Amino acid sequence: MDRQEIIAKLKDIMVFAMPDSADAINTCTESSDLRTDLGLNSVGLLYIVIAIEESFGVDLSDADFSDFNTVKDVVDYIKENL
Repeated sequence: MDRQEIIAKLKDIMVFAMPDSADAINTCTESSDLRTDLGLNSVGLLYIVIAIEESFGVDLSDADFSDFNTVKDVVDYIKENL
């Protein structure tokens, strides 16, 4: 799976978790900040972590998701753990 496929799938997950932020999510780039630019809150974060684990088959239990600041951080982690 390449970066663009990961980003597309990640955007789908985030839009489902945070439909009010759909416009920002659909136009986000890898440098977009998860909290500031995309409006990610703690509830959205929890859903996204679970959905990433299920959708990508990666385990985020060892990751400190609070260290992920940008979309790039999440994509890099997924890519490294596929």
